[in-house]
Amino acid sequence: MSEPERILELTKAVHDVATDKIRLIKQVTGTTRILSLNALIEATRAGEVGRGFAVVANEVKNVSDSINTITQAMEGELSSSIDDLMSVGQTMVQQLRGSRLTDLALNMIEIIDRNLYERSCDVRWWATDSAVVDCLANDGHESAAFACKRLGVILDSYTVYLDLWIADASGRVIANGRPDRYPRAIGTNVAGEQWFKDAMASRDGSEYSVADISVNAALNNSLVATYAAAIRKGGELHGETLGALGIFFDWQPQADSVVKGVRLRPDEKASTRCLLLDGNYRVIASSDGTGILTETVPLDTRHGIAASYLDDRGSVIGYSETPGYETYEGLGWYGVIIQRPRDGAPLPSAR
Repeated sequence: MSEPERILELTKAVHDVATDKIRLIKQVTGTTRILSLNALIEATRAGEVGRGFAVVANEVKNVSDSINTITQAMEGELSSSIDDLMSVGQTMVQQLRGSRLTDLALNMIEIIDRNLYERSCDVRWWATDSAVVDCLANDGHESAAFACKRLGVILDSYTVYLDLWIADASGRVIANGRPDRYPRAIGTNVAGEQWFKDAMASRDGSEYSVADISVNAALNNSLVATYAAAIRKGGELHGETLGALGIFFDWQPQADSVVKGVRLRPDEKASTRCLLLDGNYRVIASSDGTGILTETVPLDTRHGIAASYLDDRGSVIGYSETPGYETYEGLGWYGVIIQRPRDGAPLPSAR
């Protein structure tokens, strides 16, 4: 439990103790008033003999009334002060928790940005590889076979990729790095894929294209982040466009390591969900493994590019939009952490 939450616990404990003691005081003063009333009745019956005792009984009643008045005043003032303290404490806890969740959300998206920045560098570099260029320039079986081997060597060193594809100008895949594992790749037509279109339309070798997370049927329905760059004649920066190189980042295990690796306290884990969302607030990674590509989170981004807020179900939500990294501007993705109330209320549902 954090220090602000501990303050709230202590405040509640003080409130409970004060309420209990005030209740006991009221019981005692109530009993005292009854006793003084009985004493007055008996003193009246005793006549002249009981007159002195009646004076004492009246004084006891007056003291009891005074104590009751003080108790009621104390109860009102104490209740008001404790309520204010609880309100201030809750606001402080929400702000501190929200700020922390926002920082953790930013850390998640920064890790992803730096990782994907490297993918944007890889695809532009490999598109200039002589084996990749020759595969399209020579348009022969031997050059395609050699390109497959070369791509396989690259994949052996870069384990974060599922496969690498070389597509000719018509969009037909003519070589891939793992033909044994993914035999359906060669012959696949990617002319309609946006990443291929964008790569073919690039102005020079410094540009690349990228697609949102998707399921690739030819890669055994795996989740992939796809990057592409034009393959140019001679591997030159402004060479004629011959086709495109598409590289497929193995998204799920990499993303899982990020959303499941957030440093939460043990008492937070059961009530916290860590997410990566695309620009349309669609879940692309989730610490609980649910909703991927099927759930849209109603994220309220009116608070800024990185902020926190309390939703209508009492959950604290911290989020951060992708800041990008180096030349990688990002795709408008978000890191999001949703922490529901500790009473077990459900997380916000998809819309």
